[in-house]
Amino acid sequence: MNVAQQDDQRAIQEAVAAICRNFDAEYWLARDTDGEWPTAFCDAIAAGGWFGITMPTEYGGAGQGIAAAAMVMKTIGRLGSAAVSSVHLNLFGPQPVVVFGTDAQKQRMLPALIRGEDRACFGVTEPNVGSDTTRIKTFARRDGDRYVVHGQKVWTSTAQQANKILLVTRTTPIEECARPIDGITLFYTDLDRSKVRIRPIEKMARKAVDSNELFIDGLQVPAEDRIGEEGQGFKYLLHGLNPERILVAASSIGAGETALERAVGYAKERVVFGRAIGQNQAIQHPLAECWMRLQAAELMMWNAARLYDAGLPCGVEATAAKYLAAEASFETSTRAVRTHGGFGFAKEYHVERGLRESVLGLVAPVTQEMALCYIAEKGLGLPKSY
Repeated sequence: MNVAQQDDQRAIQEAVAAICRNFDAEYWLARDTDGEWPTAFCDAIAAGGWFGITMPTEYGGAGQGIAAAAMVMKTIGRLGSAAVSSVHLNLFGPQPVVVFGTDAQKQRMLPALIRGEDRACFGVTEPNVGSDTTRIKTFARRDGDRYVVHGQKVWTSTAQQANKILLVTRTTPIEECARPIDGITLFYTDLDRSKVRIRPIEKMARKAVDSNELFIDGLQVPAEDRIGEEGQGFKYLLHGLNPERILVAASSIGAGETALERAVGYAKERVVFGRAIGQNQAIQHPLAECWMRLQAAELMMWNAARLYDAGLPCGVEATAAKYLAAEASFETSTRAVRTHGGFGFAKEYHVERGLRESVLGLVAPVTQEMALCYIAEKGLGLPKSY
């Protein structure tokens, strides 16, 4: 990056951080306790214009690249995964609309997302499919000028708050397709609760941001809400995978930095046997390793963002960034608890919440194991293993 880009990124970081300072650790501890949606935080991010960071300027966005969005997410990531998850879909989720939507669709769909008036959820994962998206069962049948959808989705975050859904369906049975990736169609449409039953999933962390099962029974979707061509949705999804992995990496790095700061601060202040525990190498060395892991993951993340914004292949780099950032964040969050000793188990020090939240990066949006399979195949040229 040149100096101008560094200055631009610094300006983004400072502006987003100014918003984040109004929502301190106690705010997020309260949301982790009561499970209330962080409305004030989301409204502040929307008011700052950050939902539109990568959206075209003609629709009210800032027209910036993924590197700019990564700085936004890294800064928000310092607050924890609840903060990230409450806003991240509005930041990267509409990319298929931006890239493959018609001008009329963009004009109709994007401005309200950018202003924060619409909130979207992403319906892709299904209970018996996992990472093999080509095997989804949710089906959209064409009926005149609309489609009728039946099926089930799982781990659909923010559906309790959303009024829109980016929905992945089949429009041709896989048995009738030349390739498994054919016959998948993407929609961006209203989340009609009279046709979609939403059931929350209790989970180990991120209580303020809901995850859900969706049971879709006769959802009617206007044909004009179809994104791109019928049956070509899988390639539209692939276009969004690399930005998502870059932004997830960025937010994991931000969370790891906060965990490290808390651990270092405690190590400087906690006195045992007549001196600060941070003077002991058993404390110093693991924290130094955490710092190096976070730095290395961040370098890979910025490299992936640079490649993406330049229009160059970046799948290996984006996947590696997600893997390295998730590992670094989890290891640092674990070390923060251990540095605090018994107090690491207490909620008031905030590191136990950080540890619980860091687990998510190991399993979503792609597991670490699947990331390794991808790197082995695409980065090393080894035979596909799945």
